[in-house]
Amino acid sequence: MASPIRVSRRRFLQRSAALASAGAAAPFFIPSGVLAAADQPGANDRIGVGYIGTGRRSAQLRNIPKEGRIVAAADVYRTRAEAVAARYRGKAYQDYRDLLDSKDVDAVVVATPDHWHALPSIQACQAGKDVYVEKPMTLTVREGQLMVAAARKHQRIVQVGSQQRSMAANRLGCELVRNGRLGKIHTVIASNYPSPWEGNLPGQPVPEGLDWDAWCGQTEPVPYHNDLYIPRANPGWISFRPYSGGEMTGWGAHGLDQVQWALGMDESGPVEIWTEGEKFDPPTYSAPESRSRGDGICGKPTVFFRYANGVVLRFGEGPGGGAIIVGDKGKITIDRGRFQTEPEELGKEPLTDPEVRLYVSNEHMQNWFDCMKSRKLPVADVAIGHRSTTLCHLGNIARWLGRKARWDPAQEVFPGDAEANAYLTRPQRKPYQLPETV
Repeated sequence: MASPIRVSRRRFLQRSAALASAGAAAPFFIPSGVLAAADQPGANDRIGVGYIGTGRRSAQLRNIPKEGRIVAAADVYRTRAEAVAARYRGKAYQDYRDLLDSKDVDAVVVATPDHWHALPSIQACQAGKDVYVEKPMTLTVREGQLMVAAARKHQRIVQVGSQQRSMAANRLGCELVRNGRLGKIHTVIASNYPSPWEGNLPGQPVPEGLDWDAWCGQTEPVPYHNDLYIPRANPGWISFRPYSGGEMTGWGAHGLDQVQWALGMDESGPVEIWTEGEKFDPPTYSAPESRSRGDGICGKPTVFFRYANGVVLRFGEGPGGGAIIVGDKGKITIDRGRFQTEPEELGKEPLTDPEVRLYVSNEHMQNWFDCMKSRKLPVADVAIGHRSTTLCHLGNIARWLGRKARWDPAQEVFPGDAEANAYLTRPQRKPYQLPETV
């Protein structure tokens, strides 16, 4: 396996500051719209945004700030891309690489299935486009390493769709932990996120206009089925291992991201993983059915992580969008848009340490646009997204291994453990494989 590429948020900020002070900011590509009047930018002065993937999640991300305009849409289902492009009077593409060639496109939103996040994001950076990529950021740890490297090498702003980092309650809850309000942290209880299982659904006719081979991408092609093509159906691609990490990455990318943020581990991670309980034995769905059976089977065994400071994170009765963080003075439950402390008084007193403050962002998409203009790193920068998604991948790897394994968060490898390291990447089908260099 190629050696990992690591650039910390702190080092990048220091480098950016040094470049700016030296008058060397010119290499940054700045879209034409960022210099327009902020109060009322004209159509030709706004940041041109292209959408790669035009399904359910893409539709939820199209209410962009006034500084932007939607100019293009790409989807392997050309009919869908054409409908979205027509709505915004933009251009439609079936091959996203043609969208990346467009001079009208300054930035892209990657809202594809999980197995199609990495390659378009990397190639967008290479094409000089800034990127908003949906969570979970990656399908494998190796994809994340290359995405970080591409963003840094080409000096792109890459925001990951971990929008809870832009929720005030989540930020304050994490600040309380960072300020020592709970005392010494010893335990974190996350939700019991299920791992993915296997699928062998029967074939159905491919809808006209859908390039199914391209949808399969890096994975080996299988027959088309609507309950595979839809993200959460019966059960949908999010539950199947070739295309996703299951709800371990689907919801874990939210909840475990909050754990990393609260513990101050955005540049690191655990040092040991293991499971307790019965052996992981995922089912194979050979006909459409709900997720309930698979989620129940693939929520076992229980996953544990240990950080170098002794904090133990285990799966259990924690909330889906956060976790229960326990210290020697009390505990806090952080979830989507809310937090609660026990005892209650721990969360009432104002914070007094001005040094322990987290990045303030009140709207996730606006934060991306602001950072495209300022060239500052966003609240859910690609390196943060990589670390948080890696924690999800480690949870799945723990179940797949069924034994203890040491993890080196600095080198991003399992030291001397070839079996575990084999899970850091996956075989990829040509021509959809990751590039050797970015």
